[in-house]
Amino acid sequence: MSGGRSGYPELLTAAEMASPVAAVDVFAEELRRRFGATKVSFLIVDLTGKAVARLSTAGAVEEGREAERIPLFGSVYEAVIRTQRPYQEATDTGQRVIVPVTNRGDAIGLLELLLPGTPGPDVLQAVGEAAHVLAYVVIANGRFTDLYTWGKRSRPPTLAAEIQYQLLPASLSCEAAQFTLCGSLEPSAALSGDTFDYALDRDTLHISVTDPMGHDIEAALAATVLVGALRGARRAGAGLAEQAHLADQALAGHNRGHATGQLLHINLHTGRAQLVNAGHPWPLRMREGITEMITCEVDHPFGLSVRIPHRYRVQDLDLRPGDRLLMLTDGMLEHHGDEVDLAEMLEGTRDLHPRETALMLTSAVLDAAGGRLEDDATVMVLDWHGPQHTQRHVSSGADTWQASAARTKQP
Repeated sequence: MSGGRSGYPELLTAAEMASPVAAVDVFAEELRRRFGATKVSFLIVDLTGKAVARLSTAGAVEEGREAERIPLFGSVYEAVIRTQRPYQEATDTGQRVIVPVTNRGDAIGLLELLLPGTPGPDVLQAVGEAAHVLAYVVIANGRFTDLYTWGKRSRPPTLAAEIQYQLLPASLSCEAAQFTLCGSLEPSAALSGDTFDYALDRDTLHISVTDPMGHDIEAALAATVLVGALRGARRAGAGLAEQAHLADQALAGHNRGHATGQLLHINLHTGRAQLVNAGHPWPLRMREGITEMITCEVDHPFGLSVRIPHRYRVQDLDLRPGDRLLMLTDGMLEHHGDEVDLAEMLEGTRDLHPRETALMLTSAVLDAAGGRLEDDATVMVLDWHGPQHTQRHVSSGADTWQASAARTKQP
């Protein structure tokens, strides 16, 4: 990577020439040769956000298909993901370098290299840029193989869980000029069909959080109808009230019971925020360090139109630059008594990225329930930066100014 040439076209060509399953292996091997590394590994973040799996290692003999899974809490891997900054340490044989593999704030994984000598700033920069390219390689090849999906899972899912996971957005986090967001779902033992979703168009950020009645496969099927109706309406250009109406009609028309939900639209140019609340828990908003509940009007849950004809009201939501908004399902509120004060906890996350905030909140509820939830616990955390921001100012896959600090205490 000298002489004014990055070598990235050759890296991408090598990955493209390989099968989708081998693309990351080939990419890692190319990096090993370029940097003279002893080993180059790609570690993918588990769907839970609590572990990483070593999915590929160039320069080592692979044994079997089972990926090494490493708990994140308190590890150097967690520190790199939280801070989105490289980690470097001396070893008996050289230098260990770990850099984040991230795309638009979505922490996909980590690139780890064992180098024979101390790398200079130019090498560290090249490694970081290669990791950014690797994020796109993983995303592109994930369309053709289950390898990366398999790597994200600590255990095989049930049928209901498989359906529910497929309803979530492809990326749980997103950083944009006007906002940063992340969702987290902590499933219950029987699964309750919780979902969250978001999408961007030229003018609007669309967010939804939904919670159908029932458990297991019945809840998963109801969620499928509900999310399919909302996405179909959104992609057809329907307004907020029409999206809610079509979701209501879909559940009622297919006899899938009812579901609570909250739909949010934010105009990216004006900052105007509007929502529909279909029998759903009220959101929380943290402004200048103080958290309060947003007591909006509540309409009937989706799926009741046959029995109770009604119209969904579109309401304005007061959202200002610097606000943090928390949308949640009732699984975050049930059966936890005074053990989890969400408002207080949210106020303690002012210096955390939405990614760490969402995971911390759902993990706290899981711990309070003794590790076994009776209902899915789901959150969507949104930081609103404001319409005055129109372009991200980053040189990699993450805005390091928004990143969380490393933990000060180890387990």
